[in-house]
Amino acid sequence: MRSSGRSHSSLVKSAKANHDNTRAPGQTRTRRVVLIAGPGTEILDLVGPLQVFTRAAEMFSRQNPGAPPIYTVEVIATTLRTAIMTNCGLRITAHKTFREVRGEIDTLLVAGGDAIEKDEVPFEVVRWLRKIAGRIRRIGSVCTGALLLGQAGMLDGRRATTHWNWCALLARKYPRTEVDPDPIFVRDGIMYTSAGVTAGMDLALALVEEDHGSRLALQVARNLVLYLRRLGGQSQFSAALSMQLTDRKPLRELESWVLDNLDKPLNVPMLAERVAMSPRNFARVFNKEMKTTPAKFVERLRVEAARRRLEESQNSMETIAGECGFGNVNSMRTVFQRALKIAPGQYRRHFRRMRRGQRRR
Repeated sequence: MRSSGRSHSSLVKSAKANHDNTRAPGQTRTRRVVLIAGPGTEILDLVGPLQVFTRAAEMFSRQNPGAPPIYTVEVIATTLRTAIMTNCGLRITAHKTFREVRGEIDTLLVAGGDAIEKDEVPFEVVRWLRKIAGRIRRIGSVCTGALLLGQAGMLDGRRATTHWNWCALLARKYPRTEVDPDPIFVRDGIMYTSAGVTAGMDLALALVEEDHGSRLALQVARNLVLYLRRLGGQSQFSAALSMQLTDRKPLRELESWVLDNLDKPLNVPMLAERVAMSPRNFARVFNKEMKTTPAKFVERLRVEAARRRLEESQNSMETIAGECGFGNVNSMRTVFQRALKIAPGQYRRHFRRMRRGQRRR
């Protein structure tokens, strides 16, 4: 059962208007963060963001003695009991049940897990989410938590993401949601959705940065040995790994050959000839086995190879573009912007800064 999204949309707009003046970095008022968890919760969906907000509060308090805590963090159960058995068999105790929640909530995040994925969350929880949504500054999900937000109508007319393995289901169940399977996380207005498992920590870091600036967020990231901004999308199986999933030996062997010949044209006729197939049959079989086109697959291998060179070598952009088959720096920049949402030069500078930071630790 789903809401029309109209009444909820108006509530969300009202909440946004009421809270737009609370986003300035450096504020020291206490923000209440609520994490929603149910039976079979993916434990990292829950404790990952919890640790980020908790560590941010700890570090801020050490640097600003006497200042109010910047975050309080609570775990709220979707059941009538506070005991929650997580998906890994570790039992945790929530601070409250959803029925016991009172007072203002700044940020609400829904952790994914078995109960949500099996559609076993009580509908009373869905009604509760709809009721309180208009009073919350921002609402989000980690992994399959997006399915519960979708059920509550909160993603209607919005762009969203979830774990790559659940994107198709999210799009099928909630067709009014524009599901993007690649980003680590997506912000659409006050709604935030993140990809699988550890992406919840990426989202939490982004929220800390939004609230208190990049300096504190970077300190937290370094403390937890995380990237402040993980580069690229959630294509969690690299091009090389996805090739290994096929049972067709010629296709598996093709990947090694492509990696050794990235500077060649690598068009369909050339690849088809390599595996002794007609171009038409090769394209058909490749699409069926790999769930992508040969051109996109080659592009992904080129991007991965260029990323390694940018991270590990001192070669010029021109040299790397030629070695990886982009032809020129402009072409490589275009592909990087499309695939990773960042330019090659920015990518290299990012990793150099991270290395300098790690050496200073």
